[in-house]
Amino acid sequence: MQKLRNDELGRISIPEFKNSAKLPLIIVLDNVRSAINVGSIFRTADAFRIQHIYCCGITPVPPHRDLLKSALGATESVEWAYFPDTLSCINVLKEKNVKVAAIEQTVKSIPLQQMEVDHSHPLAVVFGHEMHGVSQEVINRCDFSLEVPQAGTKHSLNIAVCTGIVLWEIFRKSLIA
Repeated sequence: MQKLRNDELGRISIPEFKNSAKLPLIIVLDNVRSAINVGSIFRTADAFRIQHIYCCGITPVPPHRDLLKSALGATESVEWAYFPDTLSCINVLKEKNVKVAAIEQTVKSIPLQQMEVDHSHPLAVVFGHEMHGVSQEVINRCDFSLEVPQAGTKHSLNIAVCTGIVLWEIFRKSLIA
């Protein structure tokens, strides 16, 4: 078994990425504080051709040095914008008929593996602050919540890891549909 070289991977260029069809999925970052996590999320969004990232509140934005270091150029391919507060972002998305899901443990959260992907409209997934999660006021504006099931002793995952799991599951289900 021979490892592939970068030139054998068949990756598209940034202009090709920008012109390509995207998964109708939007990431909303609700006051995520770590630039390294945000950079990792940009890189994962590039991997799954996510439509857009909205950085809200205290969430760092490019060209923050630590963000750029972990994004490895994905800030050039993935479309993004900044909102001073997450509720304003959610309101704009809802006006565009985007369904919004909080990635959070709530009394009505749907286990991620049970989520049904509906291609009739785009979906925005909201990821929250590393310690406090998605704010309650944002959860109140969401259409539903999704939860990544866990079997260990901890109550949460690192946000970049959680984002990767959620995006993969939606991407996988979109390929199957």
